[in-house]
Formats: sequence, structure tokens, C-alpha cells
Amino acid sequence: MRRELAVVTPFRLPMRSSPDALTIVRAGVLHRLIHHEGQPVLVRVAQTAADRVIFGACARTRQSALYGIDRMRFALGIDVDVRSFHRLFCRDAVIGESVRRRPWLRTARQPHPFTALAWAVCEQLIEYQRAAAIERRIVRRLGRRLTMPDRTVLCDAPSAAALAQVSPALLQSLDLGAQRARALIACAREVAAGRIDLHGAEHQRAWGRLRIIPGIGPWTVQMLALHGQGREDQVPAGDVGLLRRVGVVLSGGDPRAFATEEQVLAFFAPYGEWAGLAASHVLSASGLIRQAQLGRPSQPAAVEQMQPRPKPGD
Repeated sequence: MRRELAVVTPFRLPMRSSPDALTIVRAGVLHRLIHHEGQPVLVRVAQTAADRVIFGACARTRQSALYGIDRMRFALGIDVDVRSFHRLFCRDAVIGESVRRRPWLRTARQPHPFTALAWAVCEQLIEYQRAAAIERRIVRRLGRRLTMPDRTVLCDAPSAAALAQVSPALLQSLDLGAQRARALIACAREVAAGRIDLHGAEHQRAWGRLRIIPGIGPWTVQMLALHGQGREDQVPAGDVGLLRRVGVVLSGGDPRAFATEEQVLAFFAPYGEWAGLAASHVLSASGLIRQAQLGRPSQPAAVEQMQPRPKPGD
């Protein structure tokens, strides 16, 4: 199945393969393996012009092909109309320059919300490079594979049902910490059993049930919401990068300053429904916010309360 879309807002197809090895980019074409009801769907995406993007899907059924295209549209954020965001914040003191220079920037998403949840657990309390290595090991050991005619192997992350069956010791052998391994398996079991619905419209209910699981805190839920459920109003306030960069802005440029999670949430509150995208600009354009000026009404002024060291994740 093939779909050519006209893009009404600035968009640029990512031209790098993802660190978790699930999205592969070759010769300007993005490749991703997705599963629908247990069946593989190969999705390819290419941008032929600034306002034209082509999606191609290969699957056993029309329904699965449509599903694959729909999930990749979600993951790429191609249907997110960012024009109001640009109008509101193109002159913002902190992110305005980044918005003007890179109007195509979108929040990175996963096609499946469970993958976003699983990766959020993997990324708790450790540097991202190490977390990405753990994610790749999980994909190689437990993920689903499809071999292409040219012998290229595409992988999809393991399903909740698959992770629900593994032991914590197996995940620990892949360098995942013991507590995080237990938390990930507990999440997988709840999702696989249908007790937590990550796809449903009642996000708050799913978040509340996740928070009951030991080892699942606000940062993990915020990562799921932003990267797996498309909730641009959510900000992962415990992210080390945000703690550092918000601290630099609030301190007037001190590179050693770190904000608190409460200060991060207050800092992004003025962005309202676009807080998550604003955070993406801050994280990906640190050099563009060094000259940011203070003084926005809702920003915390108590710089002296900043913490000297970050508290990443949960």
C-alpha cells in the first residue's frame, strides 16, 4: 500500500537511524518494522519535496498495512499542526531562535506506546548511551525480526506479552538493573493482561495504574505520555538534560547550575499544551538558549534553591 501526503506544516524526515536500531535510514528512505495483531508490517517513508512525504507499507492484509502507515505517521508527528506553536513562541526568549531555525522539529515518538514505556524504564537513572545499548541488546535477544530480500534484517521491539514471560535474571544479563528489570516485567504483565490500556483515551487512568508498580515514578510516566501517547503537554521533568539546561537559564548562565524538577515543570508551564515540544527544543538546541533572557512571568525566581546535582529519572 502506498500513500502520498501533502504536509501543511514544516516537516523534515529524520535522516539518521535510531539509537535503539529499530528505525533504519538508508539512501534517504526510512525503514521500520511494525507488528499488527502479531503480523509483521514493513513501512518505508521517503520525503520527495518539502511538502510531500510518501508512505509505503507491505503486509499480509490491507488492515495491517493501513495500521503500519497510521503508526508511522504518529511516530513521525507528520499530522501535528505546529503552526500555532510557531506563532506563539517564535519570539520566545528561550526557544524562539531554535523555533525559527528549525521549524520542522518534532517530539520523537515510538509507534507503539509500550515500546516508549519499556525504553523509559531502561533509561531510568543512567546515561542515555548506556541505556540505548541495553535497548539494542533487548531487541537482539527478545525482539521480532524480518529479513529483507537484500538480507537486511529489520527488528521490532518485543511485545508486552513476550517481556511478560521473561525472568528478571535474563534482563539483568543484558545490563538492566535488578529493580528496573522487575519493574519492566511487571509493566509488561499488566499491559499484556489488559489491566493497563496504553492505547485508550483514558491516559490518566493508565498512568495511575502504572504508578502503583514499584519502580515506576512520574518521570517514566511522563516519558510514556510524551513519546508513546502523543501528549505534548507533558514534560519529563526529571530528565538530566532539562535539569541542567533550565538551571543554566534560571541562573543567568551558570553552567554548573541545576534546577529542581518542580522548577522545570514551572519553567515549561507557560508553553501549555506545547510544553513537551518546547522541551524538545531546549534539549536539542542547547547552544541556542545560552543567551536566553529571564523575566517571563511564570518562571521561578528562586535561583538560590537550585540543586547542585541532578536527580535523573525516577
